[in-house]
Amino acid sequence: MLRAFVKSRVTAAQLGDPAGYGYSDEGRDAMERVFATVFGAADALVRPQLATATQALALCLSALLEPGELLLSVTGRPYDTLGPVIGLDDGRPGSLIRRGVAYRQVELLRTGLDLPAIRAALRDGPKVVLYQKSCGYQWRAALPNSNLRLLAELIREASPETILLVDNCYGEFVEDTEPCDAGADLVVGSLIKNPGGGLAPTGGYVVGKAELVERVADRLMAPGLGKHVGPSLGLARPILQGLLQAPRVVADALKGATFVAALYEDLGFETLPRWNDERSDLVQAIRLGSPERVEDFCRAIQSTGPLDTQARPVPSSIPGYDCEVIMAGGTFIQGSSIELSADAPLREPYCVFMQGGMTWPQVVLAGIITARELLNGE
Repeated sequence: MLRAFVKSRVTAAQLGDPAGYGYSDEGRDAMERVFATVFGAADALVRPQLATATQALALCLSALLEPGELLLSVTGRPYDTLGPVIGLDDGRPGSLIRRGVAYRQVELLRTGLDLPAIRAALRDGPKVVLYQKSCGYQWRAALPNSNLRLLAELIREASPETILLVDNCYGEFVEDTEPCDAGADLVVGSLIKNPGGGLAPTGGYVVGKAELVERVADRLMAPGLGKHVGPSLGLARPILQGLLQAPRVVADALKGATFVAALYEDLGFETLPRWNDERSDLVQAIRLGSPERVEDFCRAIQSTGPLDTQARPVPSSIPGYDCEVIMAGGTFIQGSSIELSADAPLREPYCVFMQGGMTWPQVVLAGIITARELLNGE
């Protein structure tokens, strides 16, 4: 990380407070140089105007796909909030399907990617292959970058014009490599997850091949304007500070998740990943088996945060989800999941998904408190 900052020649003078069009915004340009270097990419788009990873993914898909072209998901159904973007179930106005983009998906095997089925699907020449690294709200393991490398090699062999787009949320800095190192063409993530280090107040990133990043920037701003406009609004400082400390924060969160997995396995619950599994993302899933246990777990997590500890999370309808969702996180940044949080859809098999934690002792304490809450409720 330090080498990336040195190579990018970041200076204190670049971290000002530009506004307006953002022409010649040196802080923005410095951010994008550092992100490109850290993620092994040719170029980067790092903007506070990208409020969520879903927005960044929707932007990429809209920029890359034209009517009549095919989007292929090779990791099964995408995360809930991406469903309306594609037009799954309802084909809503503005979705890819309503714009004439075709969609197919290949389901995952218990062991990972279904490479024979993917090879067959590639015969149709998809314009974009979508790869979701993390589990989302599914009971499955996160996918390691070694799987991604196999997929990239298969695409280069069977359909070399296809663009490999990776949803990297929760996976940054968990492994020794990043998706661009494994052959991804374009990689997307959120700054209020791993790479923000708990300091980035908002934003998202897109990294990868320069011509693809430029196409996405044109869609974000306007054709011809691209990366040249869009002010950093004085956020270059916290975004870069957060990135600098992100590997340490991710390491603490992983240590805490390992403890929680071991604790819940000792209590007889099924966890994914298990405490001694190799990890490819930050998410710790626990199968609790009932909505009451899910709610108790989330309320206990809420009680361990630094803010809003008196709040009582309740299931509610949230845009982009097909069922009620409960979310807990007494976080400084709304929706931050590098800070300790937990959430779950209220549907079978009633699993809770915990992630983040700025320090591992906080995660350990939260694990003990949640377990005590569940045991007291039995």
